[in-house]
Amino acid sequence: MERFAVTTERPYDILIGKGILDQSGKYIKECVNPCRVCIITDSKVNKLYSKILSSSLEENGFETHKIVFPEGEYSKSIATYANVLESLAEKAFSRSDIIIALGGGVVGDLSGFAAATYLRGIRYIQIPTTYLAAVDSSVGGKTAVNLLSGKNLAGAFWQPSMVICDYKTFDSMEEAFLLDGVAEAIKSGMIMESSLIDRVLAKDYGKVIERCVSIKKSVVEADERDIGMRQLLNFGHTIGHGIEKLSSYRISHGRAVAMGMVVESKAAFKMGLTGYDASEYLTEVLTKCGFDLNLPYSAEQLYKYAKNDKKISADSISMVIPEAIGKCRLQKILLSDLERFIQLGIK
Repeated sequence: MERFAVTTERPYDILIGKGILDQSGKYIKECVNPCRVCIITDSKVNKLYSKILSSSLEENGFETHKIVFPEGEYSKSIATYANVLESLAEKAFSRSDIIIALGGGVVGDLSGFAAATYLRGIRYIQIPTTYLAAVDSSVGGKTAVNLLSGKNLAGAFWQPSMVICDYKTFDSMEEAFLLDGVAEAIKSGMIMESSLIDRVLAKDYGKVIERCVSIKKSVVEADERDIGMRQLLNFGHTIGHGIEKLSSYRISHGRAVAMGMVVESKAAFKMGLTGYDASEYLTEVLTKCGFDLNLPYSAEQLYKYAKNDKKISADSISMVIPEAIGKCRLQKILLSDLERFIQLGIK
């Protein structure tokens, strides 16, 4: 098992190993005294892993309760969030208790937002069960739900008290869902560590998670509130979030980000913002991994959602520009040029 210490305003450890879920109660006891625990999970993960987690917690003196909602991106909503808050209140959870997010990105983001706002903030722990959540969303303290106007538009920064990643849970994942994590891992390789992409292609899950966590840890420690270099982690996401929304979330996050990275790279090159066309390399690598990169939407459609992006400030938006494999920079683009930028990327 590997352990990483994240030094943010509220420090915490990230534990990574295979087959460690059944010891989770012991690890959680290191940072939280036995108390009442609310496990928040979705209908699919509940059947697979909640009993293992509950047993381990109870063996270590915790009293467990559970909230389960339907799996899928549609549950990442204000309605589900409100139901979770009401359930926590009905069960009389207090600030001395904790929430555990058991699941993928939807569960982690929604549970974290509930933890950040219930009683003005209680402790929570992330236990990611998907490749995507393990390499990205479970680390860094970003929590959110989706609004009708776009993805992740309501949320808060709220760091977990611990992250426990047991990548044995990937054994239950279909290949199609593993690809979501592949896209985010390739993104991390593109922005900061080119050698990571070879590990992704080799399906070396343990090392990929360790390297992605190490990269994100360093970025988050330097820019916890996402006002500077942390925005590099959004490579492919401005376009990707628009694709997700336009597809009514039928196109998953990882697939949308894969398309977004190609579009944004091609646009940056054609607009003269970089001398390197990363879209050619990305198309080759992502296709080899099994991604369908055929974009079904127009620049006009994508612009409608991109102009609501969280990275917009005044009359410009920060875009991630690849300068080489493993090296990116941030570049402000005027909103008046954003639609043209997208058009150049999809031609």
